[in-house]
Amino acid sequence: MAGPDRSELRGALWIVDGNNVMGSRPDGWWRDRRGAAQRLAAQLRSRTWPEGTAVVIVFDGPGPDERGTGPGGAGGHEPVQVVYAGPGRSADDAIVDLVMTHSERSRTVFSSDRQLGRRCASAGAAVLGAGTLLRRLEGSGSD
Repeated sequence: MAGPDRSELRGALWIVDGNNVMGSRPDGWWRDRRGAAQRLAAQLRSRTWPEGTAVVIVFDGPGPDERGTGPGGAGGHEPVQVVYAGPGRSADDAIVDLVMTHSERSRTVFSSDRQLGRRCASAGAAVLGAGTLLRRLEGSGSD
């Protein structure tokens, strides 16, 4: 799984279960998964993030390099990056790996998947539901 460079990960790390958050909005996302993923990434990128904060959106499946579609790859030193679990691997497993790999950071996982939430909490991350993230994105101001 391609992910953020560890040198960038000094402050808080927000890990977004992209499919779960995307799927929590009854906006017809299922008719255009690629477009919905792009909208979620754009919405997160439009925010002002505190210095040192990294936001990683994790989606299931292969990335755009592997199938030619998707919301875009990880973008260098951007505070918001999109990563893919890869072929034959779940986003849940990739999220847990991020939580465990970056134990030196404050980690918050945004997902309403209870099983994933338990796995991440047992690895030391805070877990908040998809609705919490969406309310923050729809509110005003920065986090």
